[in-house]
Amino acid sequence: MRQAKYTISVIAAGVLWGIISIFIKGLNGGNLSPVQILQLRAIIASVLMAPCLFIIDKKLLCFSLKDIWMFIGTGVISLTFFSLCYFQTIIESGASVAVILLYTSPIFVILFSLILFKEKVTAVKLTALIMTFIGCIMVSGLGRDGGGITAKGFIVGLGSGLGYALYSIFSRYALKKYHVLTITFYTFLFSGITIIPFSGLEMSSIISQPQLLLYGVGIAMFCTVLPYLFYTFGMTKLETGKAAILVTVEPLVGTLVGCCLYGEPMTIVKAFGILLTFGAVILLGLKK
Repeated sequence: MRQAKYTISVIAAGVLWGIISIFIKGLNGGNLSPVQILQLRAIIASVLMAPCLFIIDKKLLCFSLKDIWMFIGTGVISLTFFSLCYFQTIIESGASVAVILLYTSPIFVILFSLILFKEKVTAVKLTALIMTFIGCIMVSGLGRDGGGITAKGFIVGLGSGLGYALYSIFSRYALKKYHVLTITFYTFLFSGITIIPFSGLEMSSIISQPQLLLYGVGIAMFCTVLPYLFYTFGMTKLETGKAAILVTVEPLVGTLVGCCLYGEPMTIVKAFGILLTFGAVILLGLKK
């Protein structure tokens, strides 16, 4: 029970990331590219968080320059890198392939955690990992959309999984010295700054369109600030590998959103994939 709130926190992060399509569709309808959406969510998230940190405790805005590598890791190497790789994989090989390659991240997390943090790779953890990966394959519809995969798409797709995994690794180091709010804020700030050369986004055009601004604030608050806070908070007590598996509820929630709001078909295979992945989450929550 002591770890229940941390487990729930990580799952909540996955749920909030899973509803991101609602905001992406709205922003894409305003002719924003995926890279521009990435910059918009990072910049608005930073703007929303900065005054909050200042009011709560000004010291939360401070960090030692010798630790800047941690925030470059979470913001640039993780958030920016994995997002660019993910978008490119969608272009190269399709969304289904991109989702599966992105969710190779728990494999990378478990390997890194074994080497860096000496976390044990238990039979339960391996079983849950296999269940989630198979579940994601079923949910994504891989192999049923007629899409192929190029060598470039495969390598870049694995890069998205690696980048996604590295947030868990870099934030684990950062949590030893810094507050959850500090880590989250500088993750967005560093990501938002480094994505500028790739986006060509003009903030003035967003501000002049209230509907786009509303979607931007929504994606920043509900699909950026809150889930990153929940996930980072959960990692303060959970094993890194376990947290990485729990957060894979994201594609399942995304599938349910697509079916309920946008009329996307729910097949037996998708339904079984959802049950399989939720089964893995329950398995991780069981005591020995």
